[in-house]
Amino acid sequence: MRYAYLGPEGTFTESAVASLLGSQRGDGEQPVPYPSIGATLAAVRAGEAERAVVPVESSVEGIVTATIDDLTSEGDLLIRAETRLPIEFALLARPGTALSDIKAVGGHPQAEPQCRRWLAANLPGREWVPLASNAEAARRVAEGSLDAALAGSFAAAKYGLAVLTPDVHDRSNAVTRFIVVGPSGELPAPTGSDRTSLAAFLADDHPGALMEILTEFAVRGINLSTIQSRPTGGGLGSYFFFIDCEGHIDDARVGEAMMGVRRVCAEVRFLGSYPRSDGGQTQVRPGTSDPEFAEAAAWLARLRYGRPLPARVTGSRERLPREQPGRSEVGTRAAVRLLLRLGRLHESRGERAAHLLELRACSHLLCEQRGLDAVEESFEPADQLRLGDAQFGLARRGVVRERQREPFKLID
Repeated sequence: MRYAYLGPEGTFTESAVASLLGSQRGDGEQPVPYPSIGATLAAVRAGEAERAVVPVESSVEGIVTATIDDLTSEGDLLIRAETRLPIEFALLARPGTALSDIKAVGGHPQAEPQCRRWLAANLPGREWVPLASNAEAARRVAEGSLDAALAGSFAAAKYGLAVLTPDVHDRSNAVTRFIVVGPSGELPAPTGSDRTSLAAFLADDHPGALMEILTEFAVRGINLSTIQSRPTGGGLGSYFFFIDCEGHIDDARVGEAMMGVRRVCAEVRFLGSYPRSDGGQTQVRPGTSDPEFAEAAAWLARLRYGRPLPARVTGSRERLPREQPGRSEVGTRAAVRLLLRLGRLHESRGERAAHLLELRACSHLLCEQRGLDAVEESFEPADQLRLGDAQFGLARRGVVRERQREPFKLID
């Protein structure tokens, strides 16, 4: 597998790739450097690489805008994984260079804010030259077009430079988060320690617009680790919000929050659900777990559909006689069940689908799926109904399938 990364050789991103691959790296993994973040992501879009590794967030300077703007511009790539890397800069120059010889210092735009006070104290008045990467600055120092570079000390050996000053920083605990990006497709399975990223585009600029978005997460007990506004480029006052939240899109609370955000925004672009690199467990507040969402949905279903209905099934007008007085009418000789899912239905993935309700067609609620182990088979429905909110407010899609294994029992 080819991994495109922000190059050239000697960048912190290259170190992030090495950290991600670890001891599993073999002949099949091929890191390939690209000159910019845009070119790195474009390599995946063009099929030149299967994955791209780029920086996304600094603990000192915040989000890397070049990464966020590119990812959200088309919404055709998904984040698959992440890793964190401590960032320690060094001042690199050609051998024999003194601090007094330096007239210009270069590096990635994120490097200067992390070393601003050090530069002001030790190299006052020197020109700062922003470049695509810190390693690119080191390369230019080696070729003589730049006096010094802020880069990782490991880049010195690659470009034949000397470390004039190690441990250059304003804060000693700086960390950068890097993400692994791939084409749209299968999502990583939930782990209980996940992060979901999305971009929410405002329908219009009005008082309370941000609060409307935040409320959808807050009422479901979802913690946001990142939220940053970015201009859409459509004019002043036109913004979108980049959001990182705890949890996986397959979690009921996260799926419902995203539906809520979609209702109040002009567009929501899903950027991925993937394991967190900090190892922290997602905190699930009381009342927001998947079983509690399923129980609440079952309760609402009883209120909406838990009463006798006309005995009719799609595609059939046949009525069956009542088996006993007071019993509900059944709309088909073959018992069927209607599986309602609050989020996406994973038909193609063949995985267990969460948050399911088991209902009998045109009758009372048959039973509640209080646990997630009750429905595990893959879906090969005999018939599929696309049901809108007007008919089934809880469902995006319903599947009708014959029950062939268990006897069908009427309930009052």
